[in-house]
Amino acid sequence: MEQPIPQEVLIVTGMSGAGRSTVANALEDLDWYVVDNLPPQMLRPLIDLAERAGEELPRIAAVVDVRGRDFFSDFQQMIQKLRVGTKLRVVFLDATDAALVRRFDAVRRPHPLQGGGTILDGIGRERARTAAIRESSDIIIDTSDLNVHQLATKTAELFAAEGTPGVRLTIMSFGFKYGLPSDADTVADARFLPNPFWVPELRAHTGLDAEVSDFVLGQLGAREFLDSYAKALAPVLAGYQRENKRFATFAIGCTGGKHRSVALALQLADKLAELPGVATSVKHRDLGRE
Repeated sequence: MEQPIPQEVLIVTGMSGAGRSTVANALEDLDWYVVDNLPPQMLRPLIDLAERAGEELPRIAAVVDVRGRDFFSDFQQMIQKLRVGTKLRVVFLDATDAALVRRFDAVRRPHPLQGGGTILDGIGRERARTAAIRESSDIIIDTSDLNVHQLATKTAELFAAEGTPGVRLTIMSFGFKYGLPSDADTVADARFLPNPFWVPELRAHTGLDAEVSDFVLGQLGAREFLDSYAKALAPVLAGYQRENKRFATFAIGCTGGKHRSVALALQLADKLAELPGVATSVKHRDLGRE
C-alpha cells in the first residue's frame, strides 16, 4: 500500500498590518496553495484533504490571525497536534508599534481589536494575545523597514522551491498593424530588417520555418541586435528578481507578426533563458491572422 505523500504546511500569522496579505500573495506566486483567514479548527481537515489530493496539493499555506477571534485561543494546541506527522512551520510577522500605526493611518482603517479605543490599544491587545504564539514560531519576520516588494522578495528567499525561477518571462512576437500589446513591459521593433514578405518563396512561410529564420538572422545587424539586446536586458531581469517582479513580458514586433518578430522572439528567448533565475516561454500573438 502506497504511503500518503507528506504535505508541507506553512502557517502564516502575526500582527495585523505586518504584511500577511503580502506574504500570502507572494506564496501564491510561488505555487503554494493559500487559504486566508482560516480558523485553527479547520487546519486538520485542510491537511487531510490535501493528503488525499496527493501531489496536486504538496505545499499549503494557511493565514490565521486575530480576525478568528474566539478561535485564536485554540491555535497553539492545534499546532502542537499538527506537528505530529506533518512537515509544518509557523511564520510570525511582526513590526514595531510605530510602523503598524503608520500603516493603519495610511489605509484609514481601525485595528481589528481597537474597539472604542485607539490603534495603539488594539495593537497592545493583539501583542498580549499572540505573545506565546510568537515565542513558539519557527520563523519571525520583522517587517518594520520592509516595503511590499522587499517583503515579497524575503518570502521568496525563504519559501521558494528549489529550482523555482526568479522571473517567468514571456517573449511575445506581434504585428504593429494589429496594435501594441497592452501587457508588454518592453517593446522592440524588428522592422529595421528586410521583410521576408517581399521574397516570393518566403511569403507563405513564417518565422517558425527554417528558411525564414535563416533569412532573418542572416541580415546585416540581426545577430548584433540579438546579442546587444540580450545583454541590455540582463540587468533588467536581475533587477526584476531583486524587486520580486516574478512575471514579465518582452515583446518584439514587425509589420504583421508573421516573419521577423517570430524568428527573433525564438532566438531572444533562448538567449535570455541562459541567465540565472530566468525561465522563458514564447507567445506569437498575431501568427495566423493573415
